Amino acid sequence: MARADKAAAVAEITEEFRASNATVLTEYRGLTVGQLKQLRRSLGEDTTYAVVKNTLTKIAAKDAGVVGFDDLLVGPTAIAFIKGDAVAAAKGIDTFAKENPMLVIKGGMMDGKILTADDIKKLAKLESREVLLSKIAGAANATLAKAAALFQAPLSQAARTIAALEAKGGAAGETAAPAAAPAAEVVEEVVSEAPAEEAVAEAPQEEAVEASAEAVEAEAAPAAEESTEG
Repeated sequence: MARADKAAAVAEITEEFRASNATVLTEYRGLTVGQLKQLRRSLGEDTTYAVVKNTLTKIAAKDAGVVGFDDLLVGPTAIAFIKGDAVAAAKGIDTFAKENPMLVIKGGMMDGKILTADDIKKLAKLESREVLLSKIAGAANATLAKAAALFQAPLSQAARTIAALEAKGGAAGETAAPAAAPAAEVVEEVVSEAPAEEAVAEAPQEEAVEASAEAVEAEAAPAAEESTEG
């Protein structure tokens, strides 16, 4: 490879390292070109799976500030440069490796930390970003629904209470009209706590006392007349 081509390759790999939030190093010995294409398609557009030269990759990693890869850069190497969901990419690589044992996961890096092959397999068992977001959204919707029910419950209970009082008053007919008044007063008292209700309640008692006094006077009048005539 010419010097200019090497420099271009190093610059390209360096940029891939810098733009990626995670990388997975693999050995692809024994895989066909068709199988490598299948793996690239399964990883999606956010992951670049590239066959690299170890010597150039060591230089590029150093230029990008990545350390700890030298021991992994042996044998035929291909690197998955992940710019999206690292869990989803790890799942894709792990699944492909199980179906194609020729693909060997050697290690990787995520958020500046070196990962072993076992770390990547554990990462593949985690839930993807989309699943976590959907669970968070579901939990938020459930919380909002509970809050809405909490706020609506007192209003619905009050509505049922008022409706029950109105139904009771309507079923009793015109003769039960005086009995409906206390129900209205109870609702009015809850809302405004108006003290005028006591005065309304006392009025019938005063009228009854006056009526009783008039009746006593009426009965006493004939007796007084008889006494005068005698």
